[in-house]
Amino acid sequence: MTVLRIVLLIVHFVGLAAILGPFLDQLRARTKRITTAMVWGARAQIVTGLALVGVVYASDHEPDHVKIAFKLVIALAVAGVAEATRKRAEPGAAYWIVGALTLLNIVVAVAWR
Repeated sequence: MTVLRIVLLIVHFVGLAAILGPFLDQLRARTKRITTAMVWGARAQIVTGLALVGVVYASDHEPDHVKIAFKLVIALAVAGVAEATRKRAEPGAAYWIVGALTLLNIVVAVAWR
C-alpha cells in the first residue's frame, strides 16, 4: 500500500504542477488562456485524489470526511471551469478562478489538520 500511495501522490503533484505551471507562466502575458495541460491536470487531481482516499480507507484509517468533501468540491469546480472555458480565446475570469481555487486547494491540503 505504501508504494501505491507514493505513486498516486507523485501523480497527484504532477497534476497540480500541470495546473499551476501554466497559470503562473501566463501571469505576465497579455492574453491568458486555459491550456490543455491545465484541463488534464485538473482531471488528474480528481482521479488521484479519490484514489488516495481509497488507499486511506484500505489502510484501515479514517480520513477527515469534511476536508475530503471540501477538497473534492474545489477540485470539481477547477475541472468544471477549466473544461468549460478551455476553447475560448479569452477565458476572462475563468483563468483567475482556476488559479485561485487551485491555490485554495493547496492551502486546505496543507493547513487543515
